[in-house]
Amino acid sequence: MSSPRQTVVLDGLALSQQIRGELAEEVRKLVEAGRRPPCLAVVLVGDDPASASYIKGKRRACKRIGMDSLERTLPATASEAEVLAVVEDLNRDDAVDGILVQLPLPDGVRATAVAEAVAPDKDVDGLNPISSGRLLQNVPGLYPCTPLGIIEVLDRHDITIEGARAVVVGRSEIVGKPIALLLMHRHATVTICHSRTRDLPSVCQEADILIAATGRPRMVKADWVKPGAAVIDVGVSEVDGELVGDVDFEAVLGVASLLTPSRRGIGPMTITMLLRNTLQAYRDRTGA
Repeated sequence: MSSPRQTVVLDGLALSQQIRGELAEEVRKLVEAGRRPPCLAVVLVGDDPASASYIKGKRRACKRIGMDSLERTLPATASEAEVLAVVEDLNRDDAVDGILVQLPLPDGVRATAVAEAVAPDKDVDGLNPISSGRLLQNVPGLYPCTPLGIIEVLDRHDITIEGARAVVVGRSEIVGKPIALLLMHRHATVTICHSRTRDLPSVCQEADILIAATGRPRMVKADWVKPGAAVIDVGVSEVDGELVGDVDFEAVLGVASLLTPSRRGIGPMTITMLLRNTLQAYRDRTGA
């Protein structure tokens, strides 16, 4: 029986602060050169407390790196047409570089219709079909933030992507599919798994890079993980008042070479990539 290995546990908050420091320096140089700072606009429909908390965090994150932010708030009774009108107003506003419509949206407002309405050059969530097409074709564009955060974690921990066997458990539009494409563009061999995958544990055991994004608490067990694999846990669920991930964290410690926790893991990286996308949108739009 092999002895336990040392698992590096990601401190997503520390890594996010490091990257935000780099972004703050870029913004500072732009302002010192006489340019306006980048601006992120957030649209909130309804009064969901979790959504309001997320927006507060994004506003605070923008301020700390020197970016401007603004909010457009609509009541939960707002019609889809009213939401689309706000998005179109922000599309036309040259002082706005990035637009994010906070999800979930109330019943009667289709998330797909809203995503299609956001101008692709301001689509910092990467959810517009044109943004998805650019990702599929591996051409420059604004890509979804959580997958970008995953790639950043792998790169900053010197995890080799080229030639690696990567397994993505989950096929969502915002995580599973886009991270599979990003890994493929970096020359990994990628398998996407889902609820109908046969013998899922055996497939996961082949992964050098294992990404769990299903929302099923502690689904990935220690014997699913190839010794030395990098394990990225995107899921967050509440079990008996405790936030847990898709990976059985304690069990996988000592098996994986890199493991992300459910707290201070990929979550902070998602907001950081949103800031980076806003800066990229600003540079693309202004030529700065």
